[in-house]
Amino acid sequence: MGQGHAPSPQLLHEMYNRPAYTPPAQRTMTYDDVVVKGFLALGTLVLTGALTWTLVPLPTAMAVAVVAFLLQLGLGLFISFTQKANAPLVLAFSALYGVGIGAISHFFETLYHGIVLQAVIGTALAFGGMLAVHSLRIIRVTPKLTRFVVAAGFAMLGLMLINLVVALFNDTGIGIRSDGPLGIAFSVVAILLGCFFLLLDFDTIEQGVQAGAPEKFAWYCAFALVLSLVWIYLELLRLLSYFRE
Repeated sequence: MGQGHAPSPQLLHEMYNRPAYTPPAQRTMTYDDVVVKGFLALGTLVLTGALTWTLVPLPTAMAVAVVAFLLQLGLGLFISFTQKANAPLVLAFSALYGVGIGAISHFFETLYHGIVLQAVIGTALAFGGMLAVHSLRIIRVTPKLTRFVVAAGFAMLGLMLINLVVALFNDTGIGIRSDGPLGIAFSVVAILLGCFFLLLDFDTIEQGVQAGAPEKFAWYCAFALVLSLVWIYLELLRLLSYFRE
């Protein structure tokens, strides 16, 4: 039996430098991933909101909502600052958020019949409008715009916190949550700010797909969309209630 040819020095060198194990390529995020995960997150929120509305009495539901919002706030801050979004974290966040949203929606609907449906329609129109604005490049997302929107968001949250503290000693707070001109203007600005956050979310999704972000990043995008949509919905509820007064 004859012997084969001995491997060349170049082949031996390539065999030596070849890695012992090559991990499989990681699947990148697609728009479909964001759509599916976004629907899962919103569906979870709607489900727990509907259960809270149906099963929990209104006086008790408001107390439950406060606890749920505190837990949701802590979980949301963890996801935001660590950007470690995955299915259990985002779905748990959505479930807790849904409890609070269900209680608040029930409260507003009890006072103003039909207001929840109007707010839902308004939120859907805002979503569709900002998606069209982004797709048609009517407003381009730049680093400067991003910094401005984020800074405005922190400023608005700061004003809300100050109003809450002042309201402990004064029923009207600093007036940004009353049904007067200042309260109406504040809610309109808050809704517009929520729409701009949606625009940032759409840009983040597009950049993630183009950059080949890992599939799990779609959960973070779904989390951001839930935050922006609920922000708009709650502000619409409040704004509509002013005109019902």
